[in-house]
Amino acid sequence: MTDGTPTHDESDGTDDESDGPVDREQLAHATRLLLDAIGEDPDRDGLAETWERRVPAAYEELTQGYREDERPTMRTFDADADDLVVKTGIPVYSLCEHHLLPFHGVAHVAYRPDGEVVGLSKLARYVKWASRKLTVQERLTRTLAEGLDDAIGPAAIAVELSATHLCEAMRGVEAHTTTTSRATVGELTTDERERFSDAIAAER
Repeated sequence: MTDGTPTHDESDGTDDESDGPVDREQLAHATRLLLDAIGEDPDRDGLAETWERRVPAAYEELTQGYREDERPTMRTFDADADDLVVKTGIPVYSLCEHHLLPFHGVAHVAYRPDGEVVGLSKLARYVKWASRKLTVQERLTRTLAEGLDDAIGPAAIAVELSATHLCEAMRGVEAHTTTTSRATVGELTTDERERFSDAIAAER
């Protein structure tokens, strides 16, 4: 057994070890304890850098959604048109709060502007930021819809998220399936819902 005390200071420069928004020392200690608990030797070749540097750096990146200072600026522009705006195929990578395993997939966003629109790249940036935390798919879908509604102020917005969960694919039933969830704020018209569904189908 090991006492969890860091013993390696080497770095290849891939990950910056300067002070950041997470407690990397605590993350390193926790990762070392985890490796020890499953019967691994944290100090063997190949693992020393894992617990000391790589995992803390990875979790700093994978938990950006907790930090408001990393929220993308959603600058909007005046627009005369109120035609539906649809953005499909936005990559989503998040962490299941039940098993701390990833779930990943794509998000699709549709909104009817209410005098303002936002750059399409900002939608993808917002989805990436909001997804980087411990959550469940249903809550994330609702968070995306409500967060984008606050940021853009549309007349109506819908978010659909389809994802594969590694907690299901790698353990338990070991089923590689896709789960789909949808959340709306306001009401899209029947025609808008059909256009949104057609755009999602075309993406697949």
